Amino acid sequence: MAFQLLQKLRNKHFLSLAGNGIMSVLGMLNMIILYRALPVASIGMWVFFLSILLLVDTFRSGFLTTAFIKFYAGANDARKREVVGSAWFIGGAITGILALINIPAFLFSDWFKNPSVVLFVEWFGIIYIASLPYFIASCVVQAEQRFDQLLCIRFLSQGFFILFVMVMAFTKTANLQNIIYAYLGGAALTSIFTIVMGWSRLANFKDRTSECIKEIFHFGKFSVGTTLSSNLFGTSNTMIINFMLGPAALAVFNLGQRLMEIIEIPLRSFAATGMPELSAAYNEGNRPKVIDTMKRYAGLITMALLPACIGAVILADVAIHIIGGEKYINSEAANIMRLYMTFALLYPLDRFFALTLDVIHQPKINFIKVLIMLAGSVIASVSGIYLTGSIYGVAIAGVVPTLIGVGIGYWGLNRFQPFSILSVFTTGYTEAVNLARVWWGKLMVHKAQ
Repeated sequence: MAFQLLQKLRNKHFLSLAGNGIMSVLGMLNMIILYRALPVASIGMWVFFLSILLLVDTFRSGFLTTAFIKFYAGANDARKREVVGSAWFIGGAITGILALINIPAFLFSDWFKNPSVVLFVEWFGIIYIASLPYFIASCVVQAEQRFDQLLCIRFLSQGFFILFVMVMAFTKTANLQNIIYAYLGGAALTSIFTIVMGWSRLANFKDRTSECIKEIFHFGKFSVGTTLSSNLFGTSNTMIINFMLGPAALAVFNLGQRLMEIIEIPLRSFAATGMPELSAAYNEGNRPKVIDTMKRYAGLITMALLPACIGAVILADVAIHIIGGEKYINSEAANIMRLYMTFALLYPLDRFFALTLDVIHQPKINFIKVLIMLAGSVIASVSGIYLTGSIYGVAIAGVVPTLIGVGIGYWGLNRFQPFSILSVFTTGYTEAVNLARVWWGKLMVHKAQ
């Protein structure tokens, strides 16, 4: 029985879900510590710094992640070495260019008046370099569907950081500068670990070819635009709030959004495991199977998220108290959380429509879609602040890009293979019922034994 349990725990879906779940739990714990250790304005500055850092990282992750998995998965050993070496070349080139850009920005950092911007300019180059090996390692192990190794990488990257933050909190040395040292240290130590373990495949750099570099580049030039523009939604809101309402308002808004991880955990997990399945169906030339697979994933996740969203709306005040502490009890954070959870059930449709468009070689539609979504998001957020004078305007405006994304994604997929949006929900309901029956049957058999 112990062996059977171990086999179930090694299931790729469980490991992917566990990886994202552990990351979110550690991130939440880290946030709880930071929100109590730093003043509200300092928290806002850290949120701004981290948001812009992750946005810049999108140039690398957006260019390589999807393209790497596409060209690596199912290839022969020689081709795999070629893909890894070519990815190292592109990743290194992107990292080097951004680090070089950082040098003059750093030299003229005194010209920037906003302290959040100064903080970013001073540190993003070195952090970007330190994280490159473990980023490549993450691409490799995800393409090989070694979600146990991906879990280890994610755990270490977040674990080192939170360990350093906890030490600072207990020794009363927590400040913005030390937090950044901790973040840099966590990235560097994780990269060293992946190099030592051989997961980053640094030795394959010599196997790169100009042909493979061009293949990855031409695919990545569209996927990077999609990923970058998609990440700009959150970053644009961060910048709008930071410059229009100030870092304190940004800290409250970020706290209210934090439990959106309830939605993001299964979305990231099943997107990682669903992409190979969608790609296999497309490579078979089976269009109905592609759409059926997409509907199964999107619909089932929507059904699974329904009770979580309802519970989050009801218990928002309790959640905010636990995460942020006493000083955020009477803030707008709980209502911000309720607003986002209200329309979060549309996220699985948006995410899997976009993923399927990439799989069927339509990244250009995704790219155009996210540009329209970004424009809609910025216009709606700025208008919302002008009309309400608070962060409520930004939260309400959040539904606009989601509706745009679902609409354009449906249009693009419907051209590929006609289906109705309603069928996604009916498929999800059927899958959920069948899954519940299977689990119930196994439970009854186990009790009978």
